[in-house]
Order: sequence, then structure tokens, then C-alpha cells
Amino acid sequence: MNKYVEIMKVGTQYAKHMEFLRNRIFVEVARNTNEKSMKVVRMFSEEPVQKREMITNWYPRHVETYVLMKKLREYGLFRDEHEDFKEEMKRLRKLRGKSAPKKGEGKRSKK
Repeated sequence: MNKYVEIMKVGTQYAKHMEFLRNRIFVEVARNTNEKSMKVVRMFSEEPVQKREMITNWYPRHVETYVLMKKLREYGLFRDEHEDFKEEMKRLRKLRGKSAPKKGEGKRSKK
């Protein structure tokens, strides 16, 4: 193995060709490039942004949290003042007689 490493270090035409092939096989940059081109190579070799765990799980799970809070509210372990307010407004509207009529008791059925 050491013999091949020493051959690669020598600047012969064979060594250059073998290094070129090795770079092509192992998906590295085959020819020497400038720093600007290497930046593009590094950018495309990274994992895409939409597949990164940190990006995809950035925001909390709103749907699951909402369902959990709704269940806790039913059990009386969580107090949601906004939902309480909405229920109170529905109750008061019903007391004033402003709620929607039941099915079959609307204006069209009376005609």
C-alpha cells in the first residue's frame, strides 16, 4: 500500500492521471479549481436545506398542541379564556333569540 502512496506523491504523468481518476471515482473535484468554484462545490455537496432536521422541526407542533389543550379544557385542567368568551357570547345570543333556527323551522319552511 505504501508503494502506491509514494507513486502518487511523485509528479509523474501516471500519478497525475491516477489522482484524476481517483477524484472522479470518489466524487471529488477532479481538476484544480479556484476558491470561488470550490465554494459552489461545497454548497452543492451539503444536504439540502429542506431536508435538514433543524429547519423542518423549527416551529412547534401547533395542531397537536391545540388538540391537547382542547382535551385538557374538557377535563377541567386548562382554562382557555378565549374559548370561554366565545361560549358565553353564543349563550347570550341564544338567550336573546338570535341563534340560527333548527332545520325545518326557517323562513322558507313557513311559507
